[in-house]
Amino acid sequence: MSSQTEGKPASTATASSAHTKSSPDTPWIEKYRPEKLSEIVGNEETVRRLQVFAQQGNMPNLLLSGSPGIGKTTSILALAKEMLGGVYKDAVLELNASDERGIDVVRNRIKMFAQKKVTLPPGRHKIIILDEADSMTMGAQQALRRTMEIYSSTTRFALACNLSTKIIEPIQSRCAMLRYQKLTDDQLLRRLVEICKAEGVDYEGDGMDALLFTAEGDLRSAVNALQSTYYGFGLISASNVLRVCDQPHPLVVRSMMEACVVPDLDGALQELKGLWRLGYSSIDLISTIFKVVKGLDKMDEALQLKFIREVGFTHMRILEGVGSYTQLSGLLARLCRLSLPEKVLPKDP
Repeated sequence: MSSQTEGKPASTATASSAHTKSSPDTPWIEKYRPEKLSEIVGNEETVRRLQVFAQQGNMPNLLLSGSPGIGKTTSILALAKEMLGGVYKDAVLELNASDERGIDVVRNRIKMFAQKKVTLPPGRHKIIILDEADSMTMGAQQALRRTMEIYSSTTRFALACNLSTKIIEPIQSRCAMLRYQKLTDDQLLRRLVEICKAEGVDYEGDGMDALLFTAEGDLRSAVNALQSTYYGFGLISASNVLRVCDQPHPLVVRSMMEACVVPDLDGALQELKGLWRLGYSSIDLISTIFKVVKGLDKMDEALQLKFIREVGFTHMRILEGVGSYTQLSGLLARLCRLSLPEKVLPKDP
């Protein structure tokens, strides 16, 4: 885990002064959810396109795809609020993954909303937001494509999904595709610091590094971990964050990987044994190993790629159900073998 912060870094922006210190039962992901497109963190090019739609008012059907927690739904909600203003509540229908997503919903609820008469500003349309659209059944998607055509003069659809490949081609062809990328560590850090200042949260540099390491570009996950750590321990430190997220300590895993580079198999196995005794599952360990190997900056690039390949194969076997201690020990042995000079490797029979 490389150091991103030292002490308390200065924020490049300030959190909204309208926010006040919240109680433990107020989710910060909702309290600090951006209300305007200009407040959204990351994916600047995509957000700029949405801002053009908001200014011109002629929004096409949209399909937003990308990893969880990077601002897809928030972007659509902010766009709808800027376009529709005071009639937002009457002119927007939002369905998320917790709702029934079968064909009956398309035929009844969505169709009834599309037929509803609403007084809108000139050039604006009603908006139907389908969050986690890739969880819709094939029948519902087939019914939806016809609905999108019939009511195109009054209604626009915005579909958010993690995998656009699960959306049928006829719907994809009717939508403008917007792809969202994971947020960078700098973008995550800037937003986390804003929230810390607004809430009066004490934090350490290594604590922020731990949040960035565990979040992997997911701002929602980072904010949730920040709030949980603060209300659990009162201080954002690396040890507290990792206890809340229940992940193997990346410094221990890094030490284990550096032992494989030397190579020192006995030292690497000793580190693995310590982590295994703490009760971490194989999937937790292999996931952390993968993230640590990607971040080993002082490692030869060719060797690093070989390490990543071996870790990937082991990850696949663990996902298939072979998650024993022996599997992980074998991985360390193979990594140490890769680090040996070719002249000392035994020839294959």
